[in-house]
Amino acid sequence: MKLLPRFLLALAFTAGTLAHAAPVKQKPSKKYVKPKRTMPVHKVDYVGKPVNFSEWQAVSDFADDLAQRQGFPRAELSELIARTNYINSAVQLVKPGPPGKPKNMNAVRALLIEAVRIDAGVKFWNEHAATLARAEAAYGVPAEIIVGIIGIETVYGRNTGRFRIVDVLTTLAFAYPDAHNKEARMAFFRGELENALVLARKQNVDPFSLLGSFAGAIGLPQFMPGSVLAYGVDFDNDGVTDLRGSPADAIGSVANFLLHHGWKPEENGTLVYPAQLAPGGNFDFFIKQGLEAKFDFSALAEAGVSIDVAPRLGRQYGLIDLQNGTDATEYWVSTNNFYAITQYNRSYFYAMSVIELGSAVRVARTTTTVSAAETL
Repeated sequence: MKLLPRFLLALAFTAGTLAHAAPVKQKPSKKYVKPKRTMPVHKVDYVGKPVNFSEWQAVSDFADDLAQRQGFPRAELSELIARTNYINSAVQLVKPGPPGKPKNMNAVRALLIEAVRIDAGVKFWNEHAATLARAEAAYGVPAEIIVGIIGIETVYGRNTGRFRIVDVLTTLAFAYPDAHNKEARMAFFRGELENALVLARKQNVDPFSLLGSFAGAIGLPQFMPGSVLAYGVDFDNDGVTDLRGSPADAIGSVANFLLHHGWKPEENGTLVYPAQLAPGGNFDFFIKQGLEAKFDFSALAEAGVSIDVAPRLGRQYGLIDLQNGTDATEYWVSTNNFYAITQYNRSYFYAMSVIELGSAVRVARTTTTVSAAETL
């Protein structure tokens, strides 16, 4: 999988694909059916190294608990653990980036809002226009936002990841690097390892056939296994939710995720407004209020925030800052639906990239359509 440069990964998209992963409680299954359904074979670049996880007490305890709660035969779990590899590159990639590197939205734009990705987005939109329109009608999420997310995540399926997710999830669940939140992260990845095994059983596939990112995210939209279980949609109605092989399922699932994480169709329209701040004002109070639109615009205006258009009455807003290295920081008045995108990835930089890529693809697609019509 082609990854973002480490400094941008750490500074721009701090939470990576982990933000849209909700652990899902599954009902125990009384009958375990050994996977039979075959999936396309993809190249695995990151094979890791064999480690006898069976000798790790924490892994053994996890397997005992999983067998009891989820109905997996303990012998089958032992066999799976014996086949699981340790992925050191996953450990290195979840470590924080080097300190002191300034955030830079313009650098992110140069990396992500570029011709190759825009052209691929136009092609994806043209090929799946009917499905995108159907998702917009069903969930109220505009096509360009769905297109923006899938483009940022995987360049429309080009870079979905080549790690066996059982390997990386086991590694991060039991060998997470030292950090202030190490225990919480290990608990998260143990939950996702469980979700991955439940997902493989539900889809009747070999767990090792599930490939994804260094953090265990799957498919075109890079859902963690728990999110696949909770928000995945069989949008092509073939009986299987397949975020790896079905663009339709990916499109419907992204829209469904956003709707369940605060997207308000009735507030569609402009998601962010360039803001001007009065000199000498203190705006940290608004910026540090979390990933939520909490304020009437009148409160922002009273503090010295202005925008070039009249705000919509009855809606809530927030204020965000996007640093640009040594250049001037950008300030934007943000809407509820902007913050819904941050539930996919808890980063202002991420949400802005999604919006700008989706908009760029829409404009390029419209321009291409107009140019084609003019030549007729």
